[in-house]
Parts: sequence; C-alpha cells; structure tokens
Amino acid sequence: MVMDEEAPLSAELPKKLPAVDFSDSGDPTKSLTIKIASSSCKPGKEFLAPLISPNIKTSAEPSPYNSPSLISPPSSAFVSALQSPYISPRAQIPNLQENPTPVIHPSPPISYCGSQSDDIPSCSYTPPPERNDFSDDPTDPKLKFVTCVPVPDPAPPRISFSFPVPRISFAKGSVSSASNAKLRSCDVYIGFHGQNPNLVRICKWLKSELELQGIACFIADRAKYSDNQSHEIADRVICSVTHGIVVVTSSTFLNHHSLEEIRFFAQKKNLIPFFFGTDPAEIMSLLNHNSIDKECKEAIERLMKSHEFKLEASEGNWRSCVSKAAGILRAKLGRRSVAEKEVEGFEELPFPRNRFFVGREKEMMEMETAFFESGDCLEQDGSVPIVKGGATGQCDGFADEESDAGTTRGEKYINLEVGKCKEPTLEAWVEPVVGRSSLKRPKYKKSKSGNYKSFGSSVICINGGPGVGKTELALEFAYRYSQRYKMVLWVGGEARYFRQSILNLSLNLGLDVSADAEKERGRIRSFEEQEFEAFKRVKRELFRDMPYLLIIDNLETEKEWWEGKDLHDLIPRNTGGSHVIVTTRLSKVMNFDIMHLPPLSLSDAMILIRGKRKKDYPAEELDFLMKFDEKLGRSSFGLWVIGSLLSELAISPSVLFEAVNQVPLNEGSNCSNLSILDQQFCRNNPFLMKVLGFCFSVLQQTNGKRNLLASRMLLVGAWFATAPVSANLLATAANHIPTTGNRLRKWTKCLSLALCCCSGCSFSPQTWKSEEDSALLLVKLGLARRANRQAGIWIEFHSITQIFARRKEGLPAARATVLGVRKIGNPSVNSDHLWASAFLVFGFKSEPPLVQLKAIDMVLFIKKTALPLAIRAFTTFSRCNSALELLKVCTNVLEEVEKSFVSQIQDWCHGSLCWKKKVQSSQRVDEYVWQDVTLLKATLLETRAKLLLRGGHFDSGEDLCRTCISIRTVMLGHNHALTLAAQETLAKLVRLRSKI
Repeated sequence: MVMDEEAPLSAELPKKLPAVDFSDSGDPTKSLTIKIASSSCKPGKEFLAPLISPNIKTSAEPSPYNSPSLISPPSSAFVSALQSPYISPRAQIPNLQENPTPVIHPSPPISYCGSQSDDIPSCSYTPPPERNDFSDDPTDPKLKFVTCVPVPDPAPPRISFSFPVPRISFAKGSVSSASNAKLRSCDVYIGFHGQNPNLVRICKWLKSELELQGIACFIADRAKYSDNQSHEIADRVICSVTHGIVVVTSSTFLNHHSLEEIRFFAQKKNLIPFFFGTDPAEIMSLLNHNSIDKECKEAIERLMKSHEFKLEASEGNWRSCVSKAAGILRAKLGRRSVAEKEVEGFEELPFPRNRFFVGREKEMMEMETAFFESGDCLEQDGSVPIVKGGATGQCDGFADEESDAGTTRGEKYINLEVGKCKEPTLEAWVEPVVGRSSLKRPKYKKSKSGNYKSFGSSVICINGGPGVGKTELALEFAYRYSQRYKMVLWVGGEARYFRQSILNLSLNLGLDVSADAEKERGRIRSFEEQEFEAFKRVKRELFRDMPYLLIIDNLETEKEWWEGKDLHDLIPRNTGGSHVIVTTRLSKVMNFDIMHLPPLSLSDAMILIRGKRKKDYPAEELDFLMKFDEKLGRSSFGLWVIGSLLSELAISPSVLFEAVNQVPLNEGSNCSNLSILDQQFCRNNPFLMKVLGFCFSVLQQTNGKRNLLASRMLLVGAWFATAPVSANLLATAANHIPTTGNRLRKWTKCLSLALCCCSGCSFSPQTWKSEEDSALLLVKLGLARRANRQAGIWIEFHSITQIFARRKEGLPAARATVLGVRKIGNPSVNSDHLWASAFLVFGFKSEPPLVQLKAIDMVLFIKKTALPLAIRAFTTFSRCNSALELLKVCTNVLEEVEKSFVSQIQDWCHGSLCWKKKVQSSQRVDEYVWQDVTLLKATLLETRAKLLLRGGHFDSGEDLCRTCISIRTVMLGHNHALTLAAQETLAKLVRLRSKI
C-alpha cells in the first residue's frame, strides 16, 4: 500500500486502531508485539510486528555497504508467485519534550541507480507520522499499551515474525509504484551468515542460477546490517516471498537472525535448507550439547523436518547441488528459463582426464589457495570485512538495469554488480576521499615455490617452456575443481584464432552475438559497434556472479592479432565470481600473478618415463632412463613420449636409446616454414627432435610394413590449427600427400633391429588399418592427445609435434591440408581449421601465402571454404571487418587469376605460329574455368554489398553491386534470376541511402 508523502498516517491505519501496551517492568530494548485486528483478516488470525520503544533513539546510522536498497534488478520476465501480504505501518513513538527537536532520519544511501526514488522499495517505508496522532497519555483512546509477554505459537495457520532488535520507520522516504512492484515480485529469499568468501560465492551463484530460471531472488546476511532501514526492507521481503532458502553452515546457529529465518520459513512450510560445508549429522550433534538454548533446539528440529530435498553442498558437488536447488524451485514455481538460447550438449573440457598425471601437488595447492583461500580478505577499518571483488553482506535483488554508479558528497558508496545485466565494475568497493580511510592493500604470502602470491587472486598465469606440462596442470586443476564452477570454458590462446575462440564461447553460454539484420528503419550500427557489443556480451556473461573457470591455453601474445587490443579488454580487474588460468611461454602477462612452472622432480620424472605400464627395470636399464632424462632436459612431453614408446613397443631402454641416437639429425631440416622461436627451440633440443624422428619411422616401419596413413596424418596435422581435428578430416588430407621414397635408409637396419626386439608389441599392421585406428596410434605414441567430442575420433597434436612435422615435410603437406579442408571442411565444427587453410592460401598481414592453387582449385576453395567461413563469421559472431577482409582478399585473388588468363591469351596471340602449335594443347586457357572465376567474382561482390548494407556503408555497397550487375548482364543476360537478384539488392541500397 503506497500513499503520498503528505498524506496523514491515519489515512493508512485501519479503522480500528491497534491496542498497544508498553511494560515499564521489562527491558525496553526488547521487541514489542503489535496485535493488529484487520477487517481483511479472518477471525483468530493476527499479524505481529515489532514496535520501537520510546527510550530508543529514532535515528540510526545507515550502513550503505549492507543496505538492501543497493540491489540488483529482477528480470522483467519475473512474475511473483505470491504477492506480499498487507503489512501495517509501524507506529513511531516520539519523545515529546517542551521544545521538541525534529527527528533526523538518515537519508537513504545512493544506490547503483540513477533515480533515487526508483531504487528504494516503497513498501519498505511508511509515511511520516504526524505528532498529534500520538500521545503519551495512558488514557488516550488511540493508543493503549499492554504488557509484552512471550506468546506461544498457536495453531499452524498463524504466522508470526518477531524480532529481538527494535526497528524504526523512516519518514519522508521516497516511494514509487515501480519499486513497490519490484519488492512484491520477489519469489525467493536466500539467507546466510558468515564471512567465508566461498560461502558468499555459492550464495551469489545460487541467486544467479535462480534468476536464469526466471525466479526473482533477494539475498542477505542480516547480521551485517547496522541500520534499521535495511532490516525493515529484509523483513518485508521475508514476509512476502514464496520460498525461503537458508544456507546452513557451522556458524548459522550462532546468529539469531538465521534462527529467526529458519523458524519463520519452517512455520510457513516453505523452508528449503541448503547445507554448505556441514551436514545434517553434524547439526544434529548440537542437540547433545547442554549449552544450547531452547530457541536453537527448536530451529534445529524444524530444520531437520524441512530437509526433504537433501541439498548438501560438499567439496565435490557444488555445481550439482546448486543445479538441483534451481530445478526444485523452478518446478515449484512453474517457471521457464530466461536464457537467450538453450545450450546444446557439448563437452566442457576438450580432453579426457590424464590418468597418469604425476606431481605438481605444490603448484596445485598454490592455485587452490589463490582461488579459494578464505583466510586473507581485504579489510576496511571500522567496517565489515570485504571480500575482493564482492560484498560479504551484500543484498542483491532490485535496482535499475540502465543506471550507473552514483556518488554523494562526504558519504561512502558502493558499486554493485547488477546480476547478468550489467558488466562488473573494476572495483566493487569505492572509498571516498573524505576521512582518508582507504582500503588496505591485500596481504601477501610467500608461496612454496618462492613466488609471492596475493590471496583472493582471480587470474593466474602459468609460465614455462614448451613441453614442461602447463596444459596438463591446467587440465588437472579443471577436473579436480570443476564442481566449484558453473562451467569450465577452454580457449585456445594462439594469436590468429584467439578472437574467434572467445566468440565461440557464446555457443557454450547460450548467448546471441549475431550481427544486426537488415533494417529498413531505425539507426544502423557501425561494424565497430556491432563487434564491440558482441565481444562485450561474452565478457559480461563471463565475469559476473555466476562462477566460470576460463582457461586460456598457450597464450602467444598480450596483443590481439586482428585489432591489436590487449588482454585487459577481455579480462577486467574484477572478474566477479569467475577465475582465469592462462598458460603461456611469456615471462610476463600484463600485471597478473605469474606462477613459473619448473621441471618435474627426479622421482616424478622416473614415474613418467616408465610409461603406462610402470614396468620395473634392472639397475643397468635405469641408468639409460637417467640418460634419457638428462638428454631431454626433463621435458615432460619428451619423457611421456619415451614412456609411451617403452609401453607400446615393449622395448628395453638401452635398445631404444641406441636406436634414437642413430637417427640422423639433419634429415628434413626444412626450417624456412618455422618461426624464429620454433627454429631456436629445435636447435636447443636436438635429442627431442631425434626422439620424434624415431616415432615417425615407427609409424612407417611397423613390424617391417609401412603404415603410410598414420605417418601422413602426422605430417598434415602440422598445418591444422592447434585445435581438435577429426580422424576423417586428417585422413582426407593425408591422402592428398604425394608418395615419396623412404628417406631414412641410413639407419633402417638399426631400426629393424630395435623393432625385432619388440616381442610384446601391442599393435600390428593388421590392427591399425582404419583412419580412426591410425589416429589412435598417434595418441598411443604420445604425439597427440585424444579430444572429447560427441561423435567419432578427434585428436589434437602437441605444439612440439607440429613443429617437428613442419620441419620435416614442408609445403606438400600444407597443400594437402588445404585440399582436405576444402573437401569436407564444415564451418560449424572446423572453423579454426578453415581459418588456418585460408591463412595458408591467402596469407594475412605481413605473412605471405604458402600454398599456390590452380585456378580450378582456387575457385572450389573460395566457393566451398572461404565464402561459407566469411558469411558465418559475419552473421553468427559479428566478425564484420574480418569477414569483409577475407571476401576482399578472395576477390583480389580472382582478379589476379583473370589477369593471368588474359596474359596467356595475349602471349599466345602475339607468339610465333610454330610456338603456338607446340603449346596449344598444354597452355590453352580453359574457358569454363574462366567463366567460373568471373561468376564467382560477381557472387563475392554481391555478398560484400549485402554485408556492407548492414553496417550503413551504402556508397561502397552500391559500387560493388553495380559491378556485379554488369558482370552478370554480360555473362548471363538481363533477365537471369541472378541478375535480377543483384538489381533488387541495388534498389535496396539506393532506397536506404535516401532514407538515411
């Protein structure tokens, strides 16, 4: 019920005023009970509300840090399942003096809203009482004070909510119908108590998950409130919600506010307990203590009776417990998800868990401490503890979505994350200049590895050389702690594909980042705006209260390859509930914490090099294992390859060492296709290159018979992107490699001797025949790892394997890769590999093209690979400039092909007659290919014009479209369907340009 500010209080009170009695014998600080008889209530039903004592000061110091007026907005799709019951205004008894001093009410704090009147829930305030409405005369008929005695709970239908702390009603509070509706539309109250950041983390996670299901939530730790305004708002929400979730921890029963919530919701039969870090058995054990009071016993008993859903969040089931709670409430309230798109089934982690992972426990503990340590938090003098990146006692529920941070003079204020609708601010807590009481710097502690790490860090960069085990460490951490996150998101950090990899996350997150459609009316956004908005939507979803684990594997550079933006454009200082792990060879990445990954210890290295079978070797063979360790520089990748060879070939370490030593190092030393860093790596690790050369020969000489498919799959795999690739695509590309002789004859005899010793060889030429078996053979030898995909066999080559293969084969394998991608490449599942083939054919930036295609092959490549790739990048991911640049490069290439045709015709016409007869059969220009080139060029021009239309580039699009029409008119005629379609596009461009 909302009234105007100037309306008298009597207008809102019931016709029959409540009878109130104040006992002077009791403690005046105890809460009083107003028994209000309303005509709208059934006989026997009463509503109990607290009343302030006249001895208590009527002004309280507000706490802007914990005020529930600073809360996030419910979605417009939220519909309250239970409207708030009528709550009578709370009477205020002023101290009447001879010269009364006006009561000063603290002004509500500035919230994360632009309009103060809109973000304060109106039903949490009552209009100011007039002084002549109350009297301290005991005979006054308007007020009668009765002794406040504890009233036993009556029959179950009665609902009471008495508070031990007195409240006051704020006068002159700004009210609005919009705020009133927001408060009444709250469906679920989430109450918790404690300063553990992990507790706050899971509570915010639960709130975000419920909001994603269309359920409006209010979350609060009422013990942190120091002003009565906040308490009053929370009280009214508690009375109005449909269900109440109480997060039960070991400290819950030490807080009387939590006990109140348990008793109240249990009495209304809408309590849903959510155990965190404890279990019912531990809670029940409290009943055996003699020191526990009656109120606490009653709360525990009611809690156990309400524990029908078994929501118990332990170390390994956070995600499943939150999902279960959201499913229960969605079913009870009958809500539907408000997500933009339903996420189809996909594999979170790209690779299966490594069952043979060894060591790294010290690094794993450091990462866990940095992400989940609850001991060291940012603290503030004279105020509640602050968790880095969030507020412990924060109340999230309502605020305006379009508002920005507000400021007041001389007051503290707070910037809160606004659910899923606002991007997290850089600093969650902002301290004013007044008073010079700034935040303390985060505490630091020296880690076991000697690096100084700050507790509460949300971004960790794992630094180390190639093959040291950075990816394996990140993968193992993800598997161990995946239940503490809503989702684990894996992104490749290679510079060329990094931007597309980030935008690919929209498919996993259910976001729509597509480009704007054609508009006949309204403002047309530029391509830069559309790209920025698409990237911002992914970033905003990643870094809010919903916890994600983002792993950026093998980050090559701090600067983005396409536009030169740095990593801070993706990762903000405040990552919300999400954590980020970056694996990189860079020694420094922005200002993020760096954890240098040293080589494995000797004991762990010996476990890894023994392979999957962990065979025990005699002492003389162990010496050769030590030699392998020394020669490889304790590279985890090299040790794993040696262990795989020992396990799969059943070969002794001594024989393997002799065979590897005999591999010629200068074979296939084609380094022109390698970067400077890759060339330096090959020079610094000659023995590792020999080991990989031995593996390549094993693929060709398995039991004396050649397995060309597996070896060729290795060679073409070097030119694919560093991403999972299907065995079918690998085999298709491998079949395009021309057959060559065996270039390893110098040591074939030694290799044959080594393979003859493989009496227990685990594979035979009869077994490894199919393309999937050949792909698995590469995995068994440690050259690639199996990838998690729903259908078929997918593998990903190690970056060191790719360096070796590029060094060995060179351009023939690159050309085979392009032809294989052109044949069966699918943009929806192989986008990175399609981009890789485009880079090989066209080159980009300062890199020249590596693969030269014939005219007919170029036409097929552009038609089947480049054109679908550009259209999908533009429409699905808003990569407007990149797609248009690719189409422009394709157009230029086709123009060069046309020029070459014209040049050949001119040379043939001006040459001698004798020369013509000799070259006519072999050098004649194919007219059909020329026609295909010209028509494909027209298609590219029309496509570019249509895409330019979406960004408002009408002039450029019109020029391209006119050229397309000219070509099709000459080649196809005026009335051809394609010519008419291009004319319609031109008409649309001219019409929109005139409107703009």
